[in-house]
Amino acid sequence: MEKAWDLQHKIEVRQNRVGKGKYGRVLKMARKPTNEEFSKTSKITAISILLVGGLGFLIFLLAKSVAPWVAELLGI
Repeated sequence: MEKAWDLQHKIEVRQNRVGKGKYGRVLKMARKPTNEEFSKTSKITAISILLVGGLGFLIFLLAKSVAPWVAELLGI
């Protein structure tokens, strides 16, 4: 039983220190997003991931098809 009380005390001490550090103000101001905010954030994130992936794939295709053609022209 004493171990449980010690563990509980350690957890409470750690929790009290959360607001004192660099990020304490941010953690105190943070709140759970509304469903609308979460939905918008998720959509924007998904679109961004798709755009970055598509751009990477386009660069890959260009490197696969254009690079050999340029190398042939230059005689490399």
